[in-house]
Order: sequence, then C-alpha cells, then structure tokens
Amino acid sequence: MAQRPKIDAFVSTTKESFAFTPDEISFPRPPTHLPHPEVRQSQELETDQECAAAFVFFRTRYAAMVASKTIQSYDPMLWVIDFAPEPHDVYWENLCLPYRMLWIRKTSVFIGTIIFSVWFLLPTTLVQGLVNLDQLEDTFPFLRGISETKYANIVSGYLPSLVLTCFVLIVPPIMLMFATLEGTVSRSSRKKSACCKCIIFFFWNIFFYNLFTGSWWDRMGKLTVTGLKDMATLLGNLIPGQAPFFMTYIMTTGWASLAYELMQPFVLIINWIYQIVLLRKEGYGDLYTFPYHTEVPRALLFGLLGFTFCILAPLILPFLLVYYFFAYFVYRNQLLNVYITRYNTNGSYWPIAHNAAIFSLIVMQAVASIIFGMKNFGTASTLAFVLIIFTALFNLYCRHKFLPLFNNKAVQDLIEMDRHDEHSGKIDEILPRLLSSYYQFGGFHGNHPTDLLAAEYKTFNSADAGHKM
Repeated sequence: MAQRPKIDAFVSTTKESFAFTPDEISFPRPPTHLPHPEVRQSQELETDQECAAAFVFFRTRYAAMVASKTIQSYDPMLWVIDFAPEPHDVYWENLCLPYRMLWIRKTSVFIGTIIFSVWFLLPTTLVQGLVNLDQLEDTFPFLRGISETKYANIVSGYLPSLVLTCFVLIVPPIMLMFATLEGTVSRSSRKKSACCKCIIFFFWNIFFYNLFTGSWWDRMGKLTVTGLKDMATLLGNLIPGQAPFFMTYIMTTGWASLAYELMQPFVLIINWIYQIVLLRKEGYGDLYTFPYHTEVPRALLFGLLGFTFCILAPLILPFLLVYYFFAYFVYRNQLLNVYITRYNTNGSYWPIAHNAAIFSLIVMQAVASIIFGMKNFGTASTLAFVLIIFTALFNLYCRHKFLPLFNNKAVQDLIEMDRHDEHSGKIDEILPRLLSSYYQFGGFHGNHPTDLLAAEYKTFNSADAGHKM
C-alpha cells in the first residue's frame, strides 16, 4: 500500500452498479496495488504510481457501501474513503486537496465567517440609525434637523430596508466562496454548506441584531435590565417596534426577489451581450442550477419572522402569506421550466428546513412564555414553557427516526437495486459509459441527466466521444 496520507478513495453508489474503469486522461487514478478484491486493476498504470485522489467503482452498491464504512488500514489517515459525487456533481478543483489540510481550511473559514459577521454589524447599525432618526439626532447633535426634511419619511421608512437588501446581496456569494475554501469535493455539498452559513448569518445579523438594536437608541439608556421581568418588558417593547421595519423588508427583499426570479435580468443581460456584442446567434447557452444557498435562507428567515411576530405584531402575517403564496408558483415554475438538474440533492435540504422550523417554534414559544409572564398570566406562561420542552423532544425523536435516512443509505434498498441490475443486464450497459462520465474537462452545457442509463445521456456522450478519447 502506498504510504501517502493525501489519498482519498471515493466510492460511488449512484443509481447504477459500477466496476472500476480508470480514465486515461483526466483525473488522478489509484495505484495498481489497491487491496480490495473487487477492483479491476488497470494494465496501463505504472506499478509505483501514486495519486492524491481516486475514484473507485464497485460492481454492486452493497460492496461500495461496506467499503465506505470500513477503515482500510491501521492508519485511518492513509486511506480516507467517502461516497463519490455524481459525475456532474464533482468539484474537480478541490478533489486532490490533501486530507490533512481540510481541518485547517475549515478552521480558517470558521474564523473568516465570524469576522465577516462582525463586519456586517456596521451596515446593520447604519440601517437602524436610519430607522430611528429622532434618536439619531439626540445621539449625534450635528444631525439635528434631518428628521424635519420633506424626505424624512422615505429615509426612515423605505431606505433602511433597501440599504440592508443591497448589503445582503453580497452574503450568498461570499458564503459560497467560504464553502469552496473548505475543500468540499462536490458542488451539492458546497452549495449546502453555503446555505447553512447563510441561514445562521441571516438569523443572527438580520433578525436578532436588528431586533435588539432597533430600540437601542432610546431604550438602552433608560431601561436597566436587572431581572427576567425587565427583560420581558424590553422584549415586549422590541418586537412590536420592529414590525414596520420587517414588513418593509419583506416587501423589499421577498416580493422583489420573486419578480427578479421571473424576469431573470442577469441572464437577459448576459444573453444580450453574447448576441449583440460578441455576435453569437445562439446566445448564452449555459443554464443554471437552482440557487439553494440564496433562496432557502430567505424563505426560512421569513418563516422565523412569521413565528416570532405572530403574537405581538400579527399584521406582518398578510405580507408573509402573500410572499409564500406567490413563491410557491414562481419557484415551481422555475424548477420545472427554467433551472436545470445536473445532480440530485437527495432531499439533503429537508433536515436544514426542519431544524430552522424547530428553532423558529422554540423562539415563538419562548416569546409567548415571557409575554404571558409579563402580563401575569401564570398558567399560560407555564404551558408555553412546557411547549418548548415538547418541541425539543419532538425534534429529538425526528433526529433519531428520520435523520439517518438522509445521511445513510438503506442496505435493503441497495441489495434490491443490485439484484434488479443483475437480472436486467444493466451492468453491461453502464460500464462503457463510465469512462466518459467522470471526465474533468468535459463540457457541461445544457441539461445533463443524472441517470447514466438515460437515453439522453447516451446521446450526449456519444456526441462528445470524439474529442474525449
């Protein structure tokens, strides 16, 4: 076995059964002395050749699953095995990164995310200063008179949410860059990691920070928090006071984002440049996958706003209902008719949505318990607190019952699919396509089917076989 701690063996268990078929041109390949008995050794590889990463294909899904869950040597860092992404899901730039450097990358990204979150507090504070012009004048005397201008209502009403929306636009690309620096080897994992970072960022910087700094200008200097009762009083004043700002934010960010999704102005401009400036009749032919890291955090943030404000400021609910009503039809049309599917997410975003919903419920129940206690409704406050316990228990039950189905593959299903492939003869069909499937420099234009047995996949690869071989 090659003493190379950077080697990653990727075991593929996508829809079909596999045997090892090394690519002669594109990606790095494993040494010929791989110890697994089901690997078909390549005769063209040199005996002592080493590589940073390798794709290892098995003839059955069950064998691939077993190999991915076992340690191949006494040194766990010698052969690090994980499931391989689908062919169009591979992020080739990170494929050959040394495994021992990944924790350094993740730690650096974590620190960078914290620094970016702290920096983002500056525009958020600016936004709240625009909302509270009267208190801003008291804090900074040189700004006196700004609230008496004829544009004061526009500045304090619409401009803060517009400024915050402009700053928020840079968050998803930066989080996607951070996710890339982490060293993920698949595009889906990269987008999922960026989605999780955006959710945490939005929940803290947009919701909590705006909520607790919204009345800082006039309440923090007058109210001394000495106990739970003072905290409840502060919370009871904060939430209703920020409802108008978040209503405007929903219209500025939520409603406007739906119109942006329908019109796709960026794609229209790029297509116009290709046709008018570059004089290409076909225009811009490459299509996009659905931006989960942009749309999912926004939808979950609005859910948190709805759960939190439904008790003290229920007027925000119609704005959210309008957003979710039109969002269903807009995103359904975009997923079916506009965006393409280059890889399957396999429901990996459902646990993220579940965790965000549970967190929103707990925040709502905590607010209800505090408010009922402030109003001297002891029974209602106690029952709301009990709801928090039941919600946490329900989340624990779901994690034990359903989360393993998203993180792992059922052996029973794998064996049944292996038997079906064996009886139907699909193995002989798929083996010739492996060589052109995992190809680093292949073109990814248009909608690529993820199923290697699809007729469209066969047509696509046969058309490109000339320049690949």
